[in-house]
Amino acid sequence: PPTVALEQSRGGSSGRSTVGTITTTGNTLRMLWSRCGDYPDGVAQMDSDHFSPNTAVGACPECSGLGTVHLPTEDSMVPDPSLSIAEGAIAAWPGAWQGKNYRDIVATLGYDIDVPWRDLPDEARGFILFSEDTPVVTVVPERAAGRVHRPYEGRFVSAERYLMRTLSETKSASQRARALRYVVSSQCEVCHGRRLGLDALAVRWQGLAVDEATHRPIDELLSLMVERLAALGGRDGFEHDADRGGGSGLGGSEGTAVQAAERLLLDDLSSHLQVIVDLGIGHLDLARSSTSVSSGELQRLRVATSVRSGLFGVVYVLDEPSAGLHPRDTEALLRALGGLVEAGNTVLLVEHDMAVVAACDWVVDVGPGAGFEGGEVLYSGPLDGLGAVERSITAKYQHDPVHAGAIRPAGEPVRTPKGTLEVNGIERHTVQGLDITVPLGIVTVLTGVSGSGKSTVLDVVRDVVGGGLAEGALDGSRDDWTNGEVRVRGSQIPTRLVRITSKPIGRTPRSNLATYTGLFDHVRSLFAKTPLAKERKYPPGRFSFNVT
Repeated sequence: PPTVALEQSRGGSSGRSTVGTITTTGNTLRMLWSRCGDYPDGVAQMDSDHFSPNTAVGACPECSGLGTVHLPTEDSMVPDPSLSIAEGAIAAWPGAWQGKNYRDIVATLGYDIDVPWRDLPDEARGFILFSEDTPVVTVVPERAAGRVHRPYEGRFVSAERYLMRTLSETKSASQRARALRYVVSSQCEVCHGRRLGLDALAVRWQGLAVDEATHRPIDELLSLMVERLAALGGRDGFEHDADRGGGSGLGGSEGTAVQAAERLLLDDLSSHLQVIVDLGIGHLDLARSSTSVSSGELQRLRVATSVRSGLFGVVYVLDEPSAGLHPRDTEALLRALGGLVEAGNTVLLVEHDMAVVAACDWVVDVGPGAGFEGGEVLYSGPLDGLGAVERSITAKYQHDPVHAGAIRPAGEPVRTPKGTLEVNGIERHTVQGLDITVPLGIVTVLTGVSGSGKSTVLDVVRDVVGGGLAEGALDGSRDDWTNGEVRVRGSQIPTRLVRITSKPIGRTPRSNLATYTGLFDHVRSLFAKTPLAKERKYPPGRFSFNVT
């Protein structure tokens, strides 16, 4: 049978990807405004593309549908004009080999890359940063002694052109974040951050512009749609239209046709949004950027879309779908997965939560240990038979998962805090006006239902404390510090902030444990100190497979 993977990974999500695009509800919503919206005088009816900031006809012409205008300036792209181009003065250029490529091309074009940037003529600085020209030249790169110098054809790209192309085309969140560091960003003065053309913003449905609807929480938007659907007579209205000759809305009066289309669209939207709400993520809005949605929420959005797809005979594969979920949300997830099975599909998942395991019809236990001690199927069958498998570690957790894996022995004292971290007035995403006090010097857990703002709170703590450390305001020499947003008090003022996430440690296929931990740095240095390496003048980089 065909297989569908419902992953927690983000894949290639771009800055324009939203909850609405992930769930495909955005398309139907735009059609609702196009077909059934109230158009003001002077505005002709538009198709659904006009209500999308991701299309040429719908995007605000000033900001290209981003809501923000990004302006590269000389100061933003060259933060330290005392540096030369060879020393990295043009910080907006990419790093590694591509940055060296641009440097070599500029040198080949005849510009001095060894003098301080501020000493270059105005014409040279303007061309390198802002030119629209893309000349192609033959480049002979300068590399380490003893290396082969092979000429190649290199195309010049100005720093501004590189930045704007990256912001408009890249699907990498890290590349986009890096590019944004070298532009001056401000709200679009035409659409005021709303991303759409003014005509589309003037069209209303139930008193709302389309962007106002997409910024409402999904559960609120669903209530509005259900209320409107009831006012139209729900599904019963289709029969009334047929009695009047309206049929599917294509043959009656214009008003009847519009109402029939509205019922069709609302019926489809409300049923889709209802699944999202049932999965415990009704707090999201359709305009929410996919990059700001947690991995667990992202997977449930994909589950909701699959439930509504109408497919059958498909194997759905999920890797730890309960990871990061509150027990309440796990129950909703299990109901949705059960719905896929009832529709004629098969669900195969990897899971560690015994409550989820208990809800499954069949269990395959692999073990008995990890690494070379694993790889053996210990049991395959209904859950009831797992307890009889003595070699199964999973079986020990089947009936008493808490005590089987107790970390703190009974009677061990709880640590005493040695200070406090106060964060005041947190306002980000779903968290508004929150004050928290975190004890220092102990292990603290932040818990709550999925989407309640746990990760957001941690992000704010990271930003404000990390900012204080970066600015030198937090140096361990005081016991009371505040910057207006955060206050730290106690005998253990943080002097370092380390963020440990579950994201993959490597960003390229060349990354491995040795490169990530820095072990290879020492290995390369050792090889560079050998007599033969010294004789041949090999630097440590010569022993790296990541250096040309």
